[in-house]
Amino acid sequence: MATRKSIWIMIGILMIATGLMGSATKAVAQTAERIYNDWIAAWSSYDVEKLLSLYTDDCVYEDVAMGKVNHGKEELRDFYSGTFAAFPDFKVESKSFFVSGDWVGSEWVMSGTHKGDLPGMPATGKSFSVRGASVLELKGGKIKRSSDYWSLADFLRQIGMMPESPPK
Repeated sequence: MATRKSIWIMIGILMIATGLMGSATKAVAQTAERIYNDWIAAWSSYDVEKLLSLYTDDCVYEDVAMGKVNHGKEELRDFYSGTFAAFPDFKVESKSFFVSGDWVGSEWVMSGTHKGDLPGMPATGKSFSVRGASVLELKGGKIKRSSDYWSLADFLRQIGMMPESPPK
């Protein structure tokens, strides 16, 4: 049977452990927030090398709207370079984000002007602004997986490659 003293010792140990876990959790959240902020800033500064430095070597980047999955940094380099060539004024503005362990969820608005050709999409010279969301999985202080969700239909309408919806 536990004595009063041993119960108080166990309570003290639990309190210390809980405090240490809270500190570790806070550090993970701060790292995740830094990675997210660096990711947003690098998108909007056309810094392909900075973007790549935020990912693990075996990363996966999925652009759900375009149906494109990039595996590893070389495929990701081609994706980012192609995006910046097609949209030389490309910007991402963060609207909100949250961190949960090694996961980051965010809402953002991407915008730019379609000045360069994409496969099957000749440049239109028209601007766009589309809302979207991302889910980032982190590992070892880097992005292991990133999935972006946004409306391809809104984008295509704004750059003139899809007719406006008929009025109701």
